[in-house]
Amino acid sequence: MSERAKTTPADLGALRRAVAERPDSVEAHLDLGTALLRQGIAPEAEAELNRALELDPSCAGAWVNLGGLRLARWDFAGCVEANDRALATEPDLLIAHFNRGLGFLYLKQPAEMIACFRRVIALDPHHAAGHYYLAVGLLAAQVVDEAQAALARATTLGYSAPPEFLKAMDQALHKKSDGGVTTFEIGTNPKPENN
Repeated sequence: MSERAKTTPADLGALRRAVAERPDSVEAHLDLGTALLRQGIAPEAEAELNRALELDPSCAGAWVNLGGLRLARWDFAGCVEANDRALATEPDLLIAHFNRGLGFLYLKQPAEMIACFRRVIALDPHHAAGHYYLAVGLLAAQVVDEAQAALARATTLGYSAPPEFLKAMDQALHKKSDGGVTTFEIGTNPKPENN
C-alpha cells in the first residue's frame, strides 16, 4: 500500500484538529505537514513544516521533509541545504544522507554524492538503493570497478537498476577493457590427453 493511501481525509481532519488544539506543538505541525506531503498537497505541507521549524529550528524531521519537497520542485541546492540542517541535529539520520545524495546527483557533483551514499551504506549495509546510487556516483566519477561492485551488491539486495544505467555500465566496462573491445573464448576445446 502506498504512503498516500495510508492517510485518509479523516486522518487529515484529526491532524488539523490537533494543530488547532495545540498550535505551539512542533509534533502536531510536523505530523500534519508530513501527511499533507504524502497526499501531494505541497503548499499546505510546506506551511506546516515551516511552522514546525519556526517553533523548533532543530526539528530534523521537518528539515528532511522540507528537503524532499524541494527535491520534488527541482530545487536541488535547497534539498541539500535542508538535509544539511537535519544532519546538524541528527548526524546519523540515514534518510537525510540519502536525500542529500540525491540532491548532489542532480547537481552533478559525484564526489559529494559518493560520500553521501557511502554514509548511507555505513549506516545500513543492506540498503539496496544506497548501493545503487553509490554505483551511479562512482560511474559518474569513472571509478568503474567500484561502480560495478556496488551495482552487484544492489542487485543482490533486490534493487532493479533501470536499463539505461545498465547500458551505461556496460559501455564503461567495454571502454575499460583492452582496446575498447571485450573478447571471450567460446567453445575452446582443450587437447585430449593421451593415455
